[in-house]
Amino acid sequence: MESRVEREVYVEARPEVVWSAVTQADIVARWYAFGGAEIDLKPGGRLVLRWDEHGDFLGFVEKVEPGRRFVYRYAVVPGVEPTPANSNQVEFTLTPEAEGTRLQLVESGFELPEAERTEHAAQAEQAWDGSLAALAELVPTL
Repeated sequence: MESRVEREVYVEARPEVVWSAVTQADIVARWYAFGGAEIDLKPGGRLVLRWDEHGDFLGFVEKVEPGRRFVYRYAVVPGVEPTPANSNQVEFTLTPEAEGTRLQLVESGFELPEAERTEHAAQAEQAWDGSLAALAELVPTL
């Protein structure tokens, strides 16, 4: 059984600014991966998300549609390369709306044993709620 985390947030900035916020490592480190990030923005490019308290989460870029869609996959266990059995997919979709952008996030996968899957999904929901709120606050200042 697969779990998904789906969230949407309205950001008071044009899609190109929101795009920079979800794809540029220095900005991602300001609202999500507070220990730093590395993003090689091309399909197959390496991705690393860091948190001092959790470690380095390794991944790779799956899809890049500039200004519209960004998809990556990361291992849910720190310090290991992603495989189909240990990784989730994160997808950002940007849609112009009024003077800003509607940002949709979907994290899917959670192909873990049931107890771990439930715990990880709950942690992901909480993390994305806080992170997307921080993103919506930060982006208009960029």
